[in-house]
Formats: sequence, structure tokens, C-alpha cells
Amino acid sequence: VQLQASGGGLMQAGGSLRLSCAASISGRSFLNFVMGWFRQAPGKELEFVANIHSSGVRKYYADSVKGRFTISRDNAKNTVYLQMNSLMPEDTAVYYCAARYGDNLYARGPREYAYWGQGTQVTVSS
Repeated sequence: VQLQASGGGLMQAGGSLRLSCAASISGRSFLNFVMGWFRQAPGKELEFVANIHSSGVRKYYADSVKGRFTISRDNAKNTVYLQMNSLMPEDTAVYYCAARYGDNLYARGPREYAYWGQGTQVTVSS
């Protein structure tokens, strides 16, 4: 499983960005994986942002992004997205997409995800 994240950049507070994560999977289907987004701000630990079930219906968000961020997936394109609206300076971080085999949406710790993308920087200026 290889994950390639893109879409980060510099944005003013209140703006929007959409992150994408394309998955390249051999031997298994993208449908077999729960997909998640995590982020790591400077000097802080990696934290959960959101994840999405293979069906694309069930989703879970961290309280800090609920109502502002939306996770979605296009199973035909093996891609997961993170739409980030109403960005705030505290959203500044490197954002990582991750994949976990199975359908357990309650898996929200970084150690529960075996596959990771390379990260994309999001910087929000005040």
C-alpha cells in the first residue's frame, strides 16, 4: 500500500483547502481499508483528525475540526479527501493520510494504522 498526499499550502485564516490522498494498493481492494487523516503541529504529537469507513457513509471527526472539516472518499479513484473550511492558525501542521485494513472506525490512534503517506504541509496565517 502506497499513499500519496497532496493539496497543502499557505492559506489565510478563514480560508479553505482540500487535501487529497491517492492510494496505490496491490493484492487488496481500497474498499478493505478505513482511511484516516492525522496531523502534527510543530512541537506536538501526532493527532487524529478524521477517518472514514469504506462505505463512505460512516465518518468520525476530532472535536477540534468537527463542523469545519469534511472527509470523503472516491472508491473508484482510490482517493480520500479532506475538505478544510474556516481554517484557523491552530490548524497549521503537517497532515498525513493513513490506511488501516479492516472496517473498525473506532481505530483512531496512529499506531492502529499500518500505512502512511508522506505528509503535506498546511500553514494558516492569522
